[in-house]
Amino acid sequence: MTDSIAGKVVVITGASSGLGAAAARMLAKEGAAVVLAARRRDRIQRLADEIIAGGGESFAMETNVTAYEQVKALIDASVRKYGRVDVVINNAGIMPLAPIERLKIDEWDSMIDVNLKGVLYGVAAALPYMKVQKSGHFVFVSSVAGHKVAPGMAVYAATKHGVRALAEGVRQEVKQYNIRTTVISPGAVRTELLDGISEPDVAEAVRARVEAIALPAESFARAVVFALSQPDDVNVNEILFRPTRQEL
Repeated sequence: MTDSIAGKVVVITGASSGLGAAAARMLAKEGAAVVLAARRRDRIQRLADEIIAGGGESFAMETNVTAYEQVKALIDASVRKYGRVDVVINNAGIMPLAPIERLKIDEWDSMIDVNLKGVLYGVAAALPYMKVQKSGHFVFVSSVAGHKVAPGMAVYAATKHGVRALAEGVRQEVKQYNIRTTVISPGAVRTELLDGISEPDVAEAVRARVEAIALPAESFARAVVFALSQPDDVNVNEILFRPTRQEL
């Protein structure tokens, strides 16, 4: 167990599967109280029950990150239960890739709402508490696509570049309150993100590139633990990792 993580209250959005679920399990083993948020209530409740059965501390709350009132209710409930919020992992995200010329405008709107506005809402809901505490940590989940752009991922990459820009702005503004920020940009990781690609040919092509090299979600969880376990005077601002064989 890592002393600097034990006892922390960690809120994780998008915790029903993939990166969020892996981080929740690993952080619970490190002694953190993990608050699980996602739209799939049954999935996060099962995960919370699993963590509690294993001796950890957790509770689940159905949350749609595109609604600020729900994100605020999530953070408020966490503070009521535990008295504070130490970490918010803004992990909820979608990736319905498609070439721009296919004009998937509803999907563009959804990506902006979840991947960017949902992150903003997480900051807005938790920042007032962290300012009073004079401590806290925001973890922003970007992507290799937040560093590089390739055909078929322009809008997704735009949202993930936006996450990195937002995180840097937040870092500069909140350091006076002893609040830390970390951006984690994964490469190909085995999650349910690919299930959100609605164009069959795009989905098939992406799966062919990704599935042979994809890392387990625990690789992301280890990066989270590394960032959160640093001494208070150390802020790991950015982590970018890929499978060794990934080209992009």
